[in-house]
Amino acid sequence: MERISVETLRTWLESGQAVTILDVRPTAAYAAWSIPGSQHLDAYEALKAGQPGGLDQLALPKDRPVVTVCEAGLVSQRAAALLAARGFTAYSLEGGMRAWSLAWNTAPVLPEPGSSRQPEAASTTPEPEQRQVIQIRRTGKGCLSYLISDGAAALVLDPALDPTVYQQQARQCGWQITAVLETHIHADHLSRARALAAACGADLYLPAQRRVSFPFKPIADGQQLTIGRLHLQALHTPGHTPESTCYLLPGPPGRPALLFSGDTLFPEGLGRPDLDADPDEARRRVALLYTSLQRLLSLPDDSLVLAGHSARPLPFDGQPALTTLATVRGWLAPLLASPATFSAQLLSNLPAPPAHYQEIIAANESGEWPTVPPEELEGGANRCAVTL
Repeated sequence: MERISVETLRTWLESGQAVTILDVRPTAAYAAWSIPGSQHLDAYEALKAGQPGGLDQLALPKDRPVVTVCEAGLVSQRAAALLAARGFTAYSLEGGMRAWSLAWNTAPVLPEPGSSRQPEAASTTPEPEQRQVIQIRRTGKGCLSYLISDGAAALVLDPALDPTVYQQQARQCGWQITAVLETHIHADHLSRARALAAACGADLYLPAQRRVSFPFKPIADGQQLTIGRLHLQALHTPGHTPESTCYLLPGPPGRPALLFSGDTLFPEGLGRPDLDADPDEARRRVALLYTSLQRLLSLPDDSLVLAGHSARPLPFDGQPALTTLATVRGWLAPLLASPATFSAQLLSNLPAPPAHYQEIIAANESGEWPTVPPEELEGGANRCAVTL
């Protein structure tokens, strides 16, 4: 039995290498979050007790390696050893799902997937509409960030991964990161915005607020942020947090606008209003969110909604997670029929809060990196959305 790193497995999946991923965690843990395309066998307790848990009878293809997965990478070693004894090339995922929370993949938003146009280096002629966008997905956590460029200068929105990931992606495209931007103060992951801006010598922008204790350039409602030849408009949309802000990137004639909606609006849900808030404050934020959503629904129906999170693990398929505002309107408009209806639906469907969210908020407000490894604070399913 051998162990395999998260980065190696991530590379295998991104390159399309055939591999069987076998998750041996309890059923509830697997249902909460998992690696895209993995198989599941609830063998955790049996393996802990020294029993095979059904692995001795499990039929798996032998023409590809098997990677076993548990929560922290310990019980999965027993599973891999049992499979190796049966003649499989078996590996245990080092660090388990906690470590996998840092895995990532990418998908182009513009140019569109399948288009012959690809992000071009700065030395070539950029596409006529200038906008080029890559969705960078922290698949294990559901965090979505964006690398936005005019073909030369670039901006990173809501970075949730090590700064080197964004620097590498920009370098491959021939882009220079000149700005780093956040939609709000995050509660489910440690912000990498300050570190990325420092590493690139870029400007750091946050929505105007007094929560953070480090220097930044404030963005006010209606303000335009210019990056090269691109102009993003800030739309203050309080509700999930008081400072939550969406950013609108207009399209040229005949092309849709891009709405970077942060944690305010998701394809199938809304940003929860209760984190770090007492009941009275949560109800006040619900009222603010009601007004914010009406503002967003006033935008054109063909606007593409690019949220800050996904409620499901994102596969290595190169397809961006997005929807149109028209699709969102179909399920959201009935909820906005009245403030009372909206409040009742939202507050009655709140999921359990993210683990360690108070420590994460405190770190993001101070700008100080915690002493514990990030995966210990950030692990687990994404719980910033209310699905309605």
